[in-house]
Amino acid sequence: MEHRQSVGHLAALVTVIIWGTTFISTKVLLESFSPVEILFFRFVLGLVALWVAHPRRMRGTTWKQEGMFALAGLCGVCLYYLLENIALTYTLASNVGVIVAVAPFFTAVLAALVFRGEERLSPRFFLGFLVAMAGIGLISFNGAQLELNPLGDLLSLLAALVWACYAILTRKIGGYGYPTVLITRRVFCYGLLFMVPALFLFDFRLGLERFADLANLGNLAYLGLGASALCFVTWNFAVKVLGAVRTSVYIYAMPVITVLFSAVFLKEAVTPLLAVGTVLTLAGLVLSQRRG
Repeated sequence: MEHRQSVGHLAALVTVIIWGTTFISTKVLLESFSPVEILFFRFVLGLVALWVAHPRRMRGTTWKQEGMFALAGLCGVCLYYLLENIALTYTLASNVGVIVAVAPFFTAVLAALVFRGEERLSPRFFLGFLVAMAGIGLISFNGAQLELNPLGDLLSLLAALVWACYAILTRKIGGYGYPTVLITRRVFCYGLLFMVPALFLFDFRLGLERFADLANLGNLAYLGLGASALCFVTWNFAVKVLGAVRTSVYIYAMPVITVLFSAVFLKEAVTPLLAVGTVLTLAGLVLSQRRG
């Protein structure tokens, strides 16, 4: 049991490390692709990768289970990323970074309502949340002016709530007993189906000539194979092993990963505020994970 828990923590950590570095690939791709195009192509690539990795069909599902898979695809694949991307067009990236990091708190509240007694919360969790949010605030608003944008900030808050719903759905789906890869693949299918109407609302085009660029191809592969196919499998596995609340707490680490990789690869300066924010965020993560 302890070994399985350790593997669950490792899976969650690997996931947030990769998700925390996706901004580099996204930044490169935004020169040739729109946000919705990046989103669609990465999940199509991820779906193909999961089919190749595990070509066996999922059999014996009930209508209720299919409904849960569809809701997970709607929340975790379609709505979360669309809300976050749209929010970025209305408000500052720093605002989005802080508000979306509230997702573990929403997850904890929903888990307490849905699982009643299974996902236990301690005062340490809420203390860790406050400490981590203070750290994330320092990281996000370092050198930036605080500016409220009601519509963008509301969309960011909705994105955090939607991700919390995805975490709860994943926790329930994990109890069905299907292999994690098959579950993730089914969720991707539904997510892409829900995404299709959005393609007509935004500036979407196939533009296959853009895939001839090796930089575009490499970065899409990183997002599709790594951040989508691999990470959603490892994240769903972590939720299955650790529970929705303990896994979601790892979201606190994503701004820290972003800061570290920005310093190493983009040569961005690490200011005292960033350093203090990083320490506080990691301290909040550790506090939230501890029990008793």
